[in-house]
Amino acid sequence: MVSKPHPRVRLSREERYQQLLATAWKIIREEGTDALTLGHLAERSGVTKPVVYDHFTNRSGLLAALYQEFDYRQTALMDEAIRNTQPELAALASVIATSYIECVLLQGREMPSVMAALAGTPELEKIRNDYAVVFTEKCRKLFAPFCCDNQLQDAALWAMLGSAEGLSYATSCGAITATQAKEELFSIIVSMVQRSDDRPDRAMP
Repeated sequence: MVSKPHPRVRLSREERYQQLLATAWKIIREEGTDALTLGHLAERSGVTKPVVYDHFTNRSGLLAALYQEFDYRQTALMDEAIRNTQPELAALASVIATSYIECVLLQGREMPSVMAALAGTPELEKIRNDYAVVFTEKCRKLFAPFCCDNQLQDAALWAMLGSAEGLSYATSCGAITATQAKEELFSIIVSMVQRSDDRPDRAMP
């Protein structure tokens, strides 16, 4: 007796979107970013090309969606860690440094590859800028209470973000260890707060 094939399960639009993203990450992990095309994604996902194009429009849109998913995951993990941390400078600085670096490591080497593939595209610039604004404002609210005037300068916050990105990249490439990256980012955050009352404008007569 020949068994009947199992009927295909129809996924909702959101379920299909998540399936496509998961398959895209798998392709990058197994075959590299250059292999990630919308046609190959459709083949690996068992769907037609129009289904993939309907979700992402083009390859840049797909890469941007992967970056955005990483961004959302990083934010969720960081927010959860903050909620479970005592409102003390050292504790909060440690949580920010640790969660930032660890989230990049959880994604492995795929994330730098996605960013490299998106480099110079409007999609990446918009997503990175949106994330940067959210992250710096989060840090401002967290650490401003530890400053005498309850203020942190924009330049200091952006410098801290640049350090976090650089250390994460160096860690993912194996140039430094995760422990070194976390310790350095922790020191940068604490120093940023401690220097908040020693700005040049305060020192000038």
